[in-house]
Amino acid sequence: MIEVKKNNFFLNEEVNTFLKNIIKNKSLANGYIFHGAEGLGKKQTALQFIKEIFKQSSPSENIEERITNNNHPDFLIIEPDSLLSTKSSGSSDLEKTLKSGSEIIKIAQIRNIKTFLSQKSINSEKKIVLIIDAHLLNEAASNCLLKTLEEPSNGIFILLTSKLNLLLDTIISRCQIVRFRPFSSKQIMSILQEYLNTSELNFNTELKFEDFINSANGSPNQLLKNIEIWNDFSDEITSKLNSPIKNSLEILEISKSISEKLDIFQQICLVNLIQTIWWRQTKNIDIVNKLENLKYLLRKNIQPKFAWEITFLKVSIEDI
Repeated sequence: MIEVKKNNFFLNEEVNTFLKNIIKNKSLANGYIFHGAEGLGKKQTALQFIKEIFKQSSPSENIEERITNNNHPDFLIIEPDSLLSTKSSGSSDLEKTLKSGSEIIKIAQIRNIKTFLSQKSINSEKKIVLIIDAHLLNEAASNCLLKTLEEPSNGIFILLTSKLNLLLDTIISRCQIVRFRPFSSKQIMSILQEYLNTSELNFNTELKFEDFINSANGSPNQLLKNIEIWNDFSDEITSKLNSPIKNSLEILEISKSISEKLDIFQQICLVNLIQTIWWRQTKNIDIVNKLENLKYLLRKNIQPKFAWEITFLKVSIEDI
């Protein structure tokens, strides 16, 4: 794991400034939707926002620690149900679960919000509810949340999502949308220099560092994951992924290694990186499309080893 030097590595400064002004001007809305791609700091920014709101009511309280440890009496966090049973498995398993399609936010969890809001605030003027991956609300839970948002209460809702289109329009209309935009390559480089121990970024490859940045889609978090995934393999394997593979035996060996060593989420990250590298080298859109189809097959968890083999073999016959 690459060590981060400061706790606020993933805070989105543009959004953070906007939220600070809301608190300063005392113009809090009843609902917010933090929308943006994965890895752009939505959750960390939301937690910082919540801490600052609570500090307004009780500045003497140990807000930072209580929110971080999720033991503040006026704070409730709702997460997809499958996450609750896999937290002890580690971050890699959590990400794997998130991408598996089995996670959901159920109506019982939303009903718990009603119970929570019906109780008087203890340390603050308002209670705050944070909903992680709100696009995973099932239909019943969505309708229940809508009714809760419609009813006058002493609560502030913050919904986090990377898929705004999956939320009910009526829920969206009752919340203020806060957009998290991808970082530019220049911003990511600046963030890495300020927040990371750069000596740990000496990854075992001759690739251009720009390939890792471009494959991250504007997410510093994704960049670190890509580097760690790449480093999981020996130089012997990564050197063969530097360009489209032509040798059929190597294709079978590498496909086996990838499917056995990485979970599905990590495999998709690796495909994004390979896409970036091979596009820079070949400028062949057919290769990019074949790799895009590979990501589709991996998301469906359709025989990953076989999917890698077929894709690499199809790419090997391309005229490069």
